[in-house]
Amino acid sequence: MIADIVKIFIPSVISFILGIAITPVISDFLYSRKMWKKQAGKTALDGTEAVVFNELHKEKETGTPRMGGMIIWISAFITIAGLWVLDKVTLSPVFDKLDLLSRNQTWIPLMTLMVGAIVGLIDDILNIRASKKEKFSGGLSLKQRLWPVVLIGLFCGYWFYDKLGISTLGTPGIFGGFDLGLWFIPFFALVTLATYSGTIIDGIDGLSGGIFATIFAAYAGIAFYQQQINLAAFCLVIVGAILAFLWFNIPPARFYMTETGSMALTVTLAVVAFMTDALGGGYGVFVLPIIALPLVITVASNIIQIASKKLRGKKVFMVAPLHHHFEALGWPSYKVTMRYWIVGIISALLGVVLALVG
Repeated sequence: MIADIVKIFIPSVISFILGIAITPVISDFLYSRKMWKKQAGKTALDGTEAVVFNELHKEKETGTPRMGGMIIWISAFITIAGLWVLDKVTLSPVFDKLDLLSRNQTWIPLMTLMVGAIVGLIDDILNIRASKKEKFSGGLSLKQRLWPVVLIGLFCGYWFYDKLGISTLGTPGIFGGFDLGLWFIPFFALVTLATYSGTIIDGIDGLSGGIFATIFAAYAGIAFYQQQINLAAFCLVIVGAILAFLWFNIPPARFYMTETGSMALTVTLAVVAFMTDALGGGYGVFVLPIIALPLVITVASNIIQIASKKLRGKKVFMVAPLHHHFEALGWPSYKVTMRYWIVGIISALLGVVLALVG
């Protein structure tokens, strides 16, 4: 037990220290290359100008670099790969215990983390390079971003179904498991898309970092309970890396996470949820909407806003997602962030309890 606790916490500390250490280099690069949007403003999902958002954030959209999410996946990757290399080179029992890279628990989530990061990085670079003459932003279109997410979900769903023999969803209580058969593959892709939609929570200093750190910490606890020690260590490596990013992202943010971080985290979250589901003898997917409640609320507020504008011709919120509505009401951004953190912690604790006793 003590050895397992050491294994899940030491790599997390390493990823945090690495994140802090590499940030000055990354930060200097982002500022020296002026890696920010060339003009403020964005469009809403329905294609119209996001007037209220643009008014609230017109002074923040330019002058603050994007791509800060690089800190998260770079420090996580170096930590995981570095411990693996040290184990192979030194043959030391210490590094043998700390090595968390395993085919049955961490290869797939690490792959999704890196693929999501690369696709998100491409989008960020295109956004930054967008001409000043463009009305709002460049970057990949929504469809161009969704296709990689769908492909990741389909590939992982196929891998679970064909290679791991998983086609069942864990459900608590008397219901037992729910066998989806071949439909498990598209369902996996659907859940991946749903979690990716949570990227819209990025937009206020410190908000997304605190929420994602809480979510991955919750799944680390679930994985540890299931004795998926490598997966638990992986989740806490992500947490350590996010906390390093968050150190520099709290108001006033030195940089923003943007797509390279948020896409990497959301698609990885979907995989982790399935890893702690039937594969781990638990209910990781069932409790995902509870543990990730702030993401659910954020996405739901966008859906409600769009539906209301199309069906009723008027808005429900001053601006969507909901956290920007609170900003528009006059709440300071730090108050919105901290209250979301509180909701995130409580919902994560509730989700963990349900996962353990369900």
